[in-house]
Amino acid sequence: MIAPSILSADFARLATELDAVAGADWVHVDVMDAHFVPNLTLGLPVVRSLLDATDIPLDCHLMIDDPDRWAIGYAEAGAHNVTVHAEAAHDPVKIAKDLRAAGAKAGLSIKPGTPLEQYVEVLQHYDTLLVMSVEPGFGGQSFIAEVLDKARTARNLVDTGHLNLVVEIDGGINADTIEQAAEAGVDCFVAGSAVYGAEDPARAVEALRAQAAPGFAHARR
Repeated sequence: MIAPSILSADFARLATELDAVAGADWVHVDVMDAHFVPNLTLGLPVVRSLLDATDIPLDCHLMIDDPDRWAIGYAEAGAHNVTVHAEAAHDPVKIAKDLRAAGAKAGLSIKPGTPLEQYVEVLQHYDTLLVMSVEPGFGGQSFIAEVLDKARTARNLVDTGHLNLVVEIDGGINADTIEQAAEAGVDCFVAGSAVYGAEDPARAVEALRAQAAPGFAHARR
């Protein structure tokens, strides 16, 4: 699965930028509050407008303080997947239950330096694990390959039946890094500048998908 990140899109032309990636599986929407991360992007009113502008499922990544309070609004608005950060959540199990009750998939994200092991039990309540392969807050950063060990662990937990979720990765995903992420067992790849920095974003999505497919097949053997 390929999820273009609109953080790298032209914010003055978001509806057109969504049309440009019509073949994508999800569209990744980075919500930043200038508190949990230093950057400020967009919020629920813009997400509502995006939902009206596209049929592509929205994958809302909340890099915000107090997601226990705010995450539910994105689910109620119609986001397909709503991801909160483990480091910011006060009661991640309750958040997951609330998101699912509101009709969304529930995602949990961990920063590059956050161990996966302490959240394995919590992840039994989630539909998506988002492994950050850059520090959250800004696009265009370099890929941190060391986080692939967490993706491998998560893939093994899924394949052995301990977890039932999508393994997603976000940060520095491009033609040079997507194959190694796929070989680590990632299901869904968030790509920003690799898609929206391309001359033809739709073709970039398909090229990334083609690159990821052999590596993922190898990881599942």
